[in-house]
Amino acid sequence: MTTFVKEDRSKRTPMVLLPYQQRWQADTSQVKVCEKSRRIGLTWDEASEDALLAASKSGMDVFYIGYNKDMAQEFVEDCADWAKHYSKAAGAVEEFVFKDQDKDIIAFRIRFASGHKIVALSSRPSNLRGKQGKVVIDEAAFHDDLKELLKAAMALLMWGGQVVVISTHDGDENPFNELVQEILKGKVRYSLHRITFDDALADGLFKRICLRLGEEWTQEAEDQWRQKIIDFYGDGADEELFCIASKGGGTYLSLAILEACQDETIPVIRLTCKSEFVDEPKHIREAEILEWCQENLDEPLKAMKTDWPSYVSEDFGRSGDLSIIWPSQEQPGLKHRPPFVLEMRNVPFEQQKQVVFYICDNIPRFRGGAFDARGNGQYLAEVARQRYGKNRILEVMLSQEWYRDNMPRFKAALEDNDTYLPKDGDTLDDHRAVKMEKGIAKVPESGRGKGRDGQQRHGDSAIAHALNIFAIRELKGNGEVEHKTISTRRFSKKGTW
Repeated sequence: MTTFVKEDRSKRTPMVLLPYQQRWQADTSQVKVCEKSRRIGLTWDEASEDALLAASKSGMDVFYIGYNKDMAQEFVEDCADWAKHYSKAAGAVEEFVFKDQDKDIIAFRIRFASGHKIVALSSRPSNLRGKQGKVVIDEAAFHDDLKELLKAAMALLMWGGQVVVISTHDGDENPFNELVQEILKGKVRYSLHRITFDDALADGLFKRICLRLGEEWTQEAEDQWRQKIIDFYGDGADEELFCIASKGGGTYLSLAILEACQDETIPVIRLTCKSEFVDEPKHIREAEILEWCQENLDEPLKAMKTDWPSYVSEDFGRSGDLSIIWPSQEQPGLKHRPPFVLEMRNVPFEQQKQVVFYICDNIPRFRGGAFDARGNGQYLAEVARQRYGKNRILEVMLSQEWYRDNMPRFKAALEDNDTYLPKDGDTLDDHRAVKMEKGIAKVPESGRGKGRDGQQRHGDSAIAHALNIFAIRELKGNGEVEHKTISTRRFSKKGTW
């Protein structure tokens, strides 16, 4: 009879590398960038990969560039230690004098039996001339001329090299943060990793520390250690530990950028309902809103080109904030222009649905859209998905992560004049309401103001606009759907109910 013994998982030997370190090594992109917390062992992780690369006959030379001598020496020594663990033949760490234009620099090197080597260089860009292999730029934000250094490093890619950029942040105007923003905007197709202190803890950093120290791990001990580290960094903790570039807080979209994208021919159409309108019988509400749509939306919809694809986005509001519907149509040169922007205030849920369906049913070559799915907006996003299909309607939960990943792309579209907005004071103010908060561009929760009608606004049209750019990017490959709105009898010609 076979006896099964239950495995004691606690006795297993843990993996040498933590999950975030494994993910970093698994990424074989030619150019990869990591914005990271301090002291999470990523440089040590990089050394383990580079020692194996240089030791392999099919590998390549590795050129490490730190911003001071101590970093260079520590990295090369880590590589030597890894080589011993791999039982790969490597010489001792050599200290040699490197001719760096007008002065001699102490540099460090390991030679491998494979014929490859690991060399720690200074950060002068000219030092990479004539080199071939992998370049590792560590703590990139602290180099004197990162832009020129990157330019020199990229030349090594022509013959199959690789460029790795690792750093904590040093301000939002630093070239390293600019590089991160360029990646987020989609302007450069580099791989981007982000590892905060909490990400590392979630992947077992403190458990590994306890293992190495021979101490027992408890959640209470981890929480205390986390707070101790945060307290140590004080006001700099956001930047040093949580990948939030400092010196933020200003207006995200400059007046010059926005004015360059304004088009005075784009109308802002406004629909406001009186509080008692919600209590009208269903057929009255439907008839009134249908008539309003026909009188106010038919003309700009029919003026649109019939052979260019269109998109629709919506930022939801009911009794306080506005609901903004932002349609757009592709123009020559892959630019996108709204035929109008619709602001709805105090419009009942069912009538908001009616208006959304009217626009989506009648807009030419409708490819899909992105809808704010927070709170009560989830209803409208869901019924739109049910009507037009889950592959055409993106139900967006606006979160810190969404803002972080998508607002740089929104800004890039404005900077490149790939999108337009109405020449309207309230719309301009909405876009100017987007601020940097802890390194993320968004409309602050406390940023409510008043429009030119004296009513509340909260950056609503800026969010609708950003959702539109998101929809265009995500749905560009979609085909189109056609619907016809069924007309019913008219009841009124009023503009407000």
